[in-house]
Amino acid sequence: MENLVTIIHVIACLALIGLVLMQHGKGADMGAAFGSGSSGSLFGVSGSSNFLSRTTAIFVLVFFLTSISLAFIAGQKSGSGSVVKATETSSEVQKSPETKSGEAQSNSSNGAQNIPK
Repeated sequence: MENLVTIIHVIACLALIGLVLMQHGKGADMGAAFGSGSSGSLFGVSGSSNFLSRTTAIFVLVFFLTSISLAFIAGQKSGSGSVVKATETSSEVQKSPETKSGEAQSNSSNGAQNIPK
């Protein structure tokens, strides 16, 4: 199930990128007025904005729904534990190596001071 949602998510993402790049910007007609291209488009002058806008809105909806579903699936996988409790237990585990590395750093810094110039 997660793989299917991920595939749909990636397809929606790539479609969004393509659709946004195909749309005209606000200043696109001004550039055409000065001779840098034609103001017409593949879908006609007025038809492109409606078609591309509606298609973009559909893919945005699909992208948001798949994002929420993937977040929900990931939350169900990790269990019902709290994030705060998980960080507390991981910090307790990390305390013992930190004290050992702190002692090693203090010993190495003393050795660096004893080097003749």
